[in-house]
Amino acid sequence: MEKVMRQFKLAYRAFGKWAASNQLRLFPFPKTISGYTSQDGKADLRASVNIALLAIPQGMAYAAIAELPILYGIVCSAVAAIIAPLFASSKHTILGPTNATSLMVFSFFAAGSYTNLEKLNLMPLLVLMVGVICLIGAILKAAELVQYVSQSVLVGYITGAAILIMANQGKHLFGVSEIVAPASNFFGMSRELVSAHASYLWQPAVLGLATLAIYLTLTNWLKALPNFAISLALASLVSTIIASQSQSWASAVPTFPSFSLDDLTLRLPEPTRAGLLTDISNLLGVAVAIAFLASLENTVMAKSLASRTGSRTEINQDMMSVGMSNLACAFTAAMPASGSLTRSALNYESGARSGISSILSGFFCLLALFLFAFLTPNPVAFIPKAALAGLVIAVAASLIKKKNIRICLRSTPEDGGVLILTFLTALIFPLYVAIFIGVSLSIFLFLRKVSRPHLVEYEVSDDGELRELDQKQKRPNPAISIVHVEGSLFFGAAELFQTQVQRLVVDPNIKVIILRLKNARHLDATSVMSLRELIRFVRSRDRHLIISGATRDVYKVLKSSGVLETLQRGCRREEGETNLFFYAPSNPNISTRDALLRAQELLGTKKADVKIYYDPAHDKKGSS
Repeated sequence: MEKVMRQFKLAYRAFGKWAASNQLRLFPFPKTISGYTSQDGKADLRASVNIALLAIPQGMAYAAIAELPILYGIVCSAVAAIIAPLFASSKHTILGPTNATSLMVFSFFAAGSYTNLEKLNLMPLLVLMVGVICLIGAILKAAELVQYVSQSVLVGYITGAAILIMANQGKHLFGVSEIVAPASNFFGMSRELVSAHASYLWQPAVLGLATLAIYLTLTNWLKALPNFAISLALASLVSTIIASQSQSWASAVPTFPSFSLDDLTLRLPEPTRAGLLTDISNLLGVAVAIAFLASLENTVMAKSLASRTGSRTEINQDMMSVGMSNLACAFTAAMPASGSLTRSALNYESGARSGISSILSGFFCLLALFLFAFLTPNPVAFIPKAALAGLVIAVAASLIKKKNIRICLRSTPEDGGVLILTFLTALIFPLYVAIFIGVSLSIFLFLRKVSRPHLVEYEVSDDGELRELDQKQKRPNPAISIVHVEGSLFFGAAELFQTQVQRLVVDPNIKVIILRLKNARHLDATSVMSLRELIRFVRSRDRHLIISGATRDVYKVLKSSGVLETLQRGCRREEGETNLFFYAPSNPNISTRDALLRAQELLGTKKADVKIYYDPAHDKKGSS
């Protein structure tokens, strides 16, 4: 036994070192609660009660959106809330089921026409894949890519998802869920709902709308109370009383099926099951989409709370917590976990001090789960689907932010176009497809902006300072062109950069081109190959190309790629000749002065007056 424990400790330390090498902490929780006091414990306990009172009914609601047994939502709310703080950097984020991820699960299985049994059998594998993808993303620092997703995409996607959620709840609100076929987009849902209009029932509609009205009234007047739970409890009580007196009401207003302890057994993905690889292939797209959306929701919430508390958040560490939470959920009767905006905000507003509040709320959810399973009759059996549908509609409506929509539509034509297109794709396609389209469009617009390097021709002023050359002015030295390159020179900008510089060579007066690369960034294989072709093109026209202001990163790329050798060809290196001049932080212009001297040497003239300003703080001046 001692030998096994020793090997386990060694493996744990090795894994911890490996995680640290990727700037991840394997188990940061003990450090996050260092200096924990009894006052902190009281604050966390109060906050955890508030969170649990919201998480339990919300878990039921989100499971209902995904059309899973409501047990899945409660288990996810419990397990994710307990596991996430053990690995997260944020003190206030709460993980569990959310609107967007729940609807994404529903839309995928609805589009694939899966049966309920097939959905339940595939759920552990799907959640496991989400967890693994999040962990791989954390190791690869993929959470940092979230900044490239514009707000227009998020606003359009969330608005579309909110409308889908409301449309999907219509079948429960009108009591036709049994005869309406599932659809994965807004138009399919609307068509199915309208076609069933002859079977609409007034009882569930009255109950659902009344529950919605109660919730909105309580929210406006008594914001501090757990209004979601109160509204659901009142509606369930009233409906149960009416149903006991009216058989027609009982038959028209269905409730959720109860569950027992037998339903709480571990549900392990079966690695040896036939068809596993096919299932993985089918689930990969939606698993990536859910993993991305879960990490995005968690990152947005963590950053928002960090800005309010003045703390620092580590988004890749938080992405790891999303992955670990989903791994834990995969081995229980749970659905995918994500960062909850409403519960995280409530946690902060309730005065939580640490992740202990999340853990305690998770245990309260587990306690409620076991109480529901033990009690006879099961309290869940008294919850009307129509009442929960009314609350889901209220929560979905709160996701539509008119101010954000107005800002995106009015900012730039690109922002407005992205919002509209993302919104429409969310209504037309399954949500996991819509998120890919929106993100791809956002990245496309980003690449289009950064793929245009800014090239400006410079001159040396009489004071020895570099300044932009006016197009109407003549070059002080007509044989030399100093071109300042600013921006990204990655693969998307390489050809444009090459073409712009080649245009300078058309001028017969220019014999030497000096490229200032001080602010050039992100050189890759494509841009380096373009630079090599540019050097060859310039020399084929009997011209010369010199690089000034080269940073160490630029030098490393040029040297390792072999382009430096092409640039230095013809230089008598043993005599100190060079066509590459390094950037000096103490004097940013010194490399350009040396490049100009080299240009004069290549031209065989000393006629041009070259004056370069030196920082007076260094008490240096130079001219040549």
